[in-house]
Amino acid sequence: MSSPFPFQVTAAPAALSADFPLVIFADVGGLEDYYTLFQHFGFGGTAESWVEHIQTIIEEHEPGLLDELEFAEGGHTFVAYATGQAAVDQFLACVLPYFGALPSLRKYLSQADPEDFFA
Repeated sequence: MSSPFPFQVTAAPAALSADFPLVIFADVGGLEDYYTLFQHFGFGGTAESWVEHIQTIIEEHEPGLLDELEFAEGGHTFVAYATGQAAVDQFLACVLPYFGALPSLRKYLSQADPEDFFA
């Protein structure tokens, strides 16, 4: 598979549920170009904003995947726990076409209505 940028995948810390052994994360605080793009279109650009947009994308294209993920909110890092590698692969296949490059994200955000989102 190609690079999962801006996401990274690793084993979840042992203290978390055995049901979600993998974690998908992105250092939203360190992605200034992404933040600026979100702001340009009237969105927060925070980790909470990423969760909201990513959940919307998944709900539209792969709604069953939401049962395989658990999202954590807060801070400067987007975090989603996954039930396994198949869920990670499905997440990346669904979300990277939108978040994998700034032009793709620009196209997505340009058609999204900021009034439909809280963050």
